[in-house]
Amino acid sequence: MRSRDDIESYLARAEVPYEEVGEDGMWLVHDSSLGENIAIVAAGPLLLFRVKVLELREVEDKAALFEELLSLNASDLVHGAYGLSEDAVVLTCTLQLENLDYNELQGVLDDFSLALANHYEKLTKFRVAT
Repeated sequence: MRSRDDIESYLARAEVPYEEVGEDGMWLVHDSSLGENIAIVAAGPLLLFRVKVLELREVEDKAALFEELLSLNASDLVHGAYGLSEDAVVLTCTLQLENLDYNELQGVLDDFSLALANHYEKLTKFRVAT
């Protein structure tokens, strides 16, 4: 099973700006495309990736948003998926730590960065004008 040191070495090798948060195996990767933070958490045998994309309270036509999210999940995402958590749209992925390698971690980070860059405009159009 991979350790926190392995994950840190993968993040350093990926040359992404990140910081360790606390001592519980949590890192924030700062995505340069939109300034979002990708949270990475080592939880038991799993490595969890998550980024908050949109607050649901800002969305009027939730049915249309959900349809768009399902379409993007089916056509544009390789490693992750959009979901709902704590009244927000999140992009999430889970990997097993047991045989995690650098290419898997890099693939998730690339998938998230591309999704944030390519989907942000599509998803934020569902925000209610304020």
